[in-house]
Amino acid sequence: MEFTEQLEEVEKRFETLTGQMADPEVINDPDAYRKTAKAHRDLDEIVTAYREYKKIVEDLAGARLMSEEKDPELLAMAEEEIARLEPAETEMVERLKMLLLPKDPNDDKNVLLEIRAGAGGDEASLFAAEIFRMYTRYAESLRWKVEVTSMSESGAGGAKEILALVNGDKVYSKLKYESGVHRVQRVPVTEQQGRIHTSTITVAVMPEADEVEIKLEAKDVRVDTFCSSGPGGQSVNTTYSAVRLTHLPTGLVVSCQDEKSQIKNRAKAERVLRSRLYELELEKQQQAIGADRRSQVGTGDRSEKIRTYNFKENRVTDHRIGVTMHQLDRIMEGEIGELISACTTFYNAQKLKEQAESSHHDAPNGAAARN
Repeated sequence: MEFTEQLEEVEKRFETLTGQMADPEVINDPDAYRKTAKAHRDLDEIVTAYREYKKIVEDLAGARLMSEEKDPELLAMAEEEIARLEPAETEMVERLKMLLLPKDPNDDKNVLLEIRAGAGGDEASLFAAEIFRMYTRYAESLRWKVEVTSMSESGAGGAKEILALVNGDKVYSKLKYESGVHRVQRVPVTEQQGRIHTSTITVAVMPEADEVEIKLEAKDVRVDTFCSSGPGGQSVNTTYSAVRLTHLPTGLVVSCQDEKSQIKNRAKAERVLRSRLYELELEKQQQAIGADRRSQVGTGDRSEKIRTYNFKENRVTDHRIGVTMHQLDRIMEGEIGELISACTTFYNAQKLKEQAESSHHDAPNGAAARN
């Protein structure tokens, strides 16, 4: 199907959904209305862009027609319009191609964020806590909600491991490329001679599964309760509010002690367990994606890195996409939107390239050359 034909189909579908949302039968069925509204919302961006593109094409045709006039003033106006509209048309075509890419079904999901200290001892645990703060600040800027389900603190005031649920609008679409090894280069507070140390942490971003996708059978889950504990293992309270869930078929273990209520801790632990089981299912169904995630997260060794944070030079470098920014101070305060957008643009371009190569390969002899 041609580019414009695809867009026409999308616009027709959008108009159909608009009509359905005004249909009393759909309005009176909450489930049907919710599904229709979501489908309508999903198409809104591409339809808005397509209508803008059609207006540019129309205006450009008018300007080209005007450029045939003999009047010098009209000719100058036409040339000015053409100079403005031609780049706008090219830019809009690229944007629409991106919007037509198959959507990741997990993009709208909340996520389970897992941060672990890797190589570097106390310095790695301190950086793990700082990276978690960075994501928390970023989440606040987007009005997302971050719920810590478990945290293992280090003696130095950092965190050996942090597990949190991040809830909000299109969380996975923004954070999915954050999975991997993050490397920090700086002089630790404890270093007397001013030498730069290198430490690593690992970040894993997993889409949260809902109850429909992953059902937890009571017979498959062992529930243990215990007293919440703080740094050093001392008891924080005397009630058995903390919960540990063991999924017997897989051996997965999830603990939650963040809330004072056992019921709330169990609910959070179940959400984490579902997400982990969903991740296992994704790995089975999409071995390539599963293998990619494992290679990104790696073992926390210094050599396995996706991003480097150099404090002395106020620099952050994303090694996958070749982007370097000298704004580390701002990034650590949660201003990572530009970096996340750069990753998204890079990977979308990769998908677009793969799609074009696939179309070229699948086209009948000579068809690709003619298109």
